[in-house]
Amino acid sequence: MRAAPPAFALLCLLAGGASLGACGGSGSDGATAGPPAVVASRPAPPKSDFPSAAGQTLRQVVKAADARSELIVSPLAEVFYPGSNRYLLGLYERDSRTPVSDADVALYFAKVPPPKRGAQSKSGNRGQIAKAQAQALDEPAIGPFPVAVESLATKPGFRSDSTAEDPGAARVVYATALDFPSAGEWRVAAVIKRDGELTGKVLPSADVGEFKRVPRAGQRAPLIHTPTAQDVGAELSKITTREPPDTMNRVDYADALGKEPIVLLFATPQFCQSRVCGPVVDVTAQAQDEYGDKAAFIHMEIFNDNDPGEGVRPQVRAFRLPTEPWLFTIDRGGRISAAIEGPFGLKLLRRAVDKAIAE
Repeated sequence: MRAAPPAFALLCLLAGGASLGACGGSGSDGATAGPPAVVASRPAPPKSDFPSAAGQTLRQVVKAADARSELIVSPLAEVFYPGSNRYLLGLYERDSRTPVSDADVALYFAKVPPPKRGAQSKSGNRGQIAKAQAQALDEPAIGPFPVAVESLATKPGFRSDSTAEDPGAARVVYATALDFPSAGEWRVAAVIKRDGELTGKVLPSADVGEFKRVPRAGQRAPLIHTPTAQDVGAELSKITTREPPDTMNRVDYADALGKEPIVLLFATPQFCQSRVCGPVVDVTAQAQDEYGDKAAFIHMEIFNDNDPGEGVRPQVRAFRLPTEPWLFTIDRGGRISAAIEGPFGLKLLRRAVDKAIAE
């Protein structure tokens, strides 16, 4: 396990063999008590609301904003490929760590020059890598890419205690499509408009093409076994950290693969630092109710014995997942219809499930 690079990042990155305490913890970090408010989705703002990238470097675009943003801006995805990608952000107040849902955002990116020979990998010359990343700020900027707000809301009956009682639980995700021209490292920056003020923020790089082993749409789904309620004698707390426990554990994935559509969710509501996993499990639980027996819904936790200190479950490793949450929909022939990294709302989930059922 390695911690995700952004400050207050969500995601537990799964690499090596040990798990880090940074991947756990779901406390409110001093946030004011009370259930999170429901926030509706809204479309991306117009490009004209943000600085033009024409003839500008990434540094100049960020500098065109009036000030450096004091918000914590955390990328919520790590797996990117050349071409169009769903790029996700979470915004948080710096002092309280409460999520922010009322900002308008646009993204820009620029190519990071290849580091000198001998520094071609993360284990190479870190000084040269850092220098190349800094140089990217003076490369031509591509953008703006305005960001939409996707609601993570569900009907009240599907809102878990895990979500309702956590004032820091995510209510929305900021999402847009970034079209990376090629593999390699790309530096990303955000310009944020809030209360009429433009501020800028340089974000960590996107390593496009780094995670080649994560299953993708169109590929055969890996074969794994998933624990069921029967396996644990109906002690559901052994296989889910949601409160109250969800019921997406009636079927062993291996028994359904190649026979019926599957909705497979990897997420740990209790230990997801970004606090997106609780809402995402709630969203999937509502979809399970809507679709009934049209697909097998399976929730797979991340850590052995639901304990970050015990390492990552073998099912997570079989799918080669570097982050969580992840959702896969799989058609009745055993092929992946959709692979979604990070948080998602009901609209995107329904589209993915419908595709798996139709194929």
